[in-house]
Amino acid sequence: MDAQQAKVGAHDVIIVGAGFAGLYALHRLRGQGLDAIIVEAASGVGGTWYWNRYPGARVDIDSMEYSYSFSEELQQEWKWSERYASQAELLLYLNHVTDRFDLRRSIAFDTRIAAAEFDAGDNLWRLTSEAGEAFSARYCVMATGFLSAPNQPEFPGLESFTGKTYHTAYWPHEGVDFSRQRVAVIGTGSSAVQSIPIIAQQAEQLTIFQRTPPFSVPLRNCPMPPDYEARVKSDYAEWRRREREDSFLGAVSCNFHAEPQVMTMAMDATAEERKALYDNRWQSGGLAFYNVYPDVFSNRQANDTLADYLRARIRERIEDPEVADLLVPTGYPVLTKRLCADTGYFEAYNRDNVALVDIRGGEISLTGRGVAVKGEEYDVDSIVFATGFDALTGALTRIDIKGADGLSLNDHWRGGARTAFGLMIAGFPNLFVLDGPGSPCPLFQPILLSEEQVDWLGDWIAHLDGKGIARIEPSPEVEQAWVDHCTAAVNATLFLDTASWYVGGNIPGKTPTGLVDFGGMLNYRARCSEILPHGFAGFILDGALQCDQAQAAKQRVA
Repeated sequence: MDAQQAKVGAHDVIIVGAGFAGLYALHRLRGQGLDAIIVEAASGVGGTWYWNRYPGARVDIDSMEYSYSFSEELQQEWKWSERYASQAELLLYLNHVTDRFDLRRSIAFDTRIAAAEFDAGDNLWRLTSEAGEAFSARYCVMATGFLSAPNQPEFPGLESFTGKTYHTAYWPHEGVDFSRQRVAVIGTGSSAVQSIPIIAQQAEQLTIFQRTPPFSVPLRNCPMPPDYEARVKSDYAEWRRREREDSFLGAVSCNFHAEPQVMTMAMDATAEERKALYDNRWQSGGLAFYNVYPDVFSNRQANDTLADYLRARIRERIEDPEVADLLVPTGYPVLTKRLCADTGYFEAYNRDNVALVDIRGGEISLTGRGVAVKGEEYDVDSIVFATGFDALTGALTRIDIKGADGLSLNDHWRGGARTAFGLMIAGFPNLFVLDGPGSPCPLFQPILLSEEQVDWLGDWIAHLDGKGIARIEPSPEVEQAWVDHCTAAVNATLFLDTASWYVGGNIPGKTPTGLVDFGGMLNYRARCSEILPHGFAGFILDGALQCDQAQAAKQRVA
């Protein structure tokens, strides 16, 4: 079946999105004999890594781990050139995987889905593209990504600006040369932290507009050490086991020069012991600070020990004390916004051609000549919007999804995201979600998570088909129990103290309800793994509630 044939007739499974999760879903489901296809808005595979081509774009989890684990042959044959792969190398890898496993023939590119509706009469999902192309399948898998729907605030005066504008999530594939330009960057999240040092080297003048300063640590990227690569490949299976079972983040080598997972509490350690651990993580680089004392996520006093350490380290990197005062993050707990990992970010502010504008207490507007805030106008030739994403839900809510009886997903989620186990949604039969709301995806290595989720749903479909069951969905009671679980889990942490995308704080009106499972991957895996062995308790199969009582399933969730 080629890409054109993929657009004709009914299928067993339609997967929306050709990123890491979607490609594995296609491989796994097609491998078990299902007629599965992918529909993808882009002209190639890669998902977020297809679109995010801004200067300096690279992963902040070690390449040896930010990769598929399902094929030992693939793990052994692929050679990463750097400790942290660049966007270009990740795209090469994903294209290699696509061709190695013959996936391309089952992908319809340049096909952006506008609407998806469940046909209860035929138990089919019917999808329509923006161009009017029609698809149908028994099952629909949303592999749309949790950081794939760009957030572009509607700044007043945007249409009047006469220069060039760019969003880091939709960077021109041919690149951008900022030489001899006055450039503004709005936002200081991860994409800004990665791109600012490179833009600063090109631009005549770079002005950065910052509302909330980020915690950022050195990435310490380097060419892939051959001895490290050999050590991992000599026992990749054990390495992956440790990622899944022994690591909070789903990554072991993020502690490149670090000690194993810490189980003691910060407040039980001496000041000297804490400094030694933090020094170790600082030297390791990248996201090793997620592997520190567990109580930094729930105890503000413990969190302050790490925050104060990082603030001091940030000051060491900035020459001007007044600029440092603006760049040092205060007012929110460390790690409750996504930790950034950089190469020369704070040092960029030591350059004569870089200026920082603090916009706290003011609102940005655009003029014909540039950016205005707090009564000051800054003339620029180009503006880079590094304003992040409508995370976790945005890619789904931008599609007109209707479930049974015409139930709109946007209406169902009006008070916050609602899923059962981060995998399915009540009232939306035969619809699966990968790396989405209600899962631990922001806090666990997303490739490993999606592999496990795909394996679960593959087993579920095989079981249902074997029993002649055409329709599955969670009961409203099980969905509510999972929302309650997610709420209780986040309330036990410090994450609600920060207006981050983890809790919807970057999108006006968005609530933290159901967005993330903060209960940890081990707990999440245990609960999802027992759904099939427990006979889908609390799920509705062909209209019948299993085990005759959703209360039993509610108790298991709680």
